[in-house]
Amino acid sequence: MPEQTAIAETPLFDREGSIRGYRMNKMAMALGKPENRATFKADEEAFLDRFGLTAEEKAAVMARDWREMVRLGGNLFFILKISAVDPTPITQIGAAQAGMTHDDFLYERLGKKRNG
Repeated sequence: MPEQTAIAETPLFDREGSIRGYRMNKMAMALGKPENRATFKADEEAFLDRFGLTAEEKAAVMARDWREMVRLGGNLFFILKISAVDPTPITQIGAAQAGMTHDDFLYERLGKKRNG
């Protein structure tokens, strides 16, 4: 397998990351079912405990810290299912991943014009 090239401050979702994030990704995938979304909304911590998330993973999910979830091995495809529960705009997640405010992300990365 070719050696991966590191990208500064960008976690790679490789085999190691996949294994590390398994519990969180499995939990997020479960949110594809309406009954699981209802259970998650009713008691997030209990729902997360069902999947054996670590304290660090639980804190990231409950804070909706998208960048931290990815750092902990969360696959963006799966953790986007968490955003559908709130709902959270995907541009807000993109801003968090870029370390920017939502407004700055819209203006600087997506070309939205300021003040009209």
